[in-house]
Amino acid sequence: MAGHFIVLEGIDGVGKTTQVALLAEWLGSLAVPHLMVREPGGTPVGEAIRELVLGRPELDVSPRSELLLLLAARAALVRDVVRPALAVGTCVVGDRFALSTLAYQAYGRGIDVDQVRSALDAATDGLQPDLYVLLDLPLVEALERRSAGGAAPDRIEREGEAFRVAVRDGYLALAESEPRVEVVSAAGSPAEVHRRVRGLIEARFPQTFVRLPADVR
Repeated sequence: MAGHFIVLEGIDGVGKTTQVALLAEWLGSLAVPHLMVREPGGTPVGEAIRELVLGRPELDVSPRSELLLLLAARAALVRDVVRPALAVGTCVVGDRFALSTLAYQAYGRGIDVDQVRSALDAATDGLQPDLYVLLDLPLVEALERRSAGGAAPDRIEREGEAFRVAVRDGYLALAESEPRVEVVSAAGSPAEVHRRVRGLIEARFPQTFVRLPADVR
């Protein structure tokens, strides 16, 4: 039986990585076979591209070059990691996938949306997640969280406010048009957000993720 492919998305600072880790703990408690992946990354090729795209702010990378590099990383991840895991019934949880490309490279960078969609289809061979969980926060709150974390901003995070506004607007527009996307408020503590995310997943896939009584959550 094929496993479920669930992806967490959102602008920088909403807490995706924290929520992916909490989902891993939850899936482990349910004895559900699972695999956590991040984008770009997850393979030797993907990690090398991650360092090039995010870790080299001195490089002048054009929007189209950035897009193609990210798609090369995704093609490797889908072929070498995601499809094999799904084929044996493993639940794959991703920290970003194709929705990020549409939000950042199409809406943020201004590349034609239809061109990005065509390129995405080629890179993923048509693979789509079963569910995108879009974690959302107002930009000011997301930026405050990101700054409080203390990590130096990567090359894309160094973009200005107009870029961040365009990306968040893009995400919300995609949530309106894409049936696989569900918006979840990222406000509150990590535990509060996790409960919202978990409740959504339980409701979407009740045969896989058994709902626990409220008093034992």
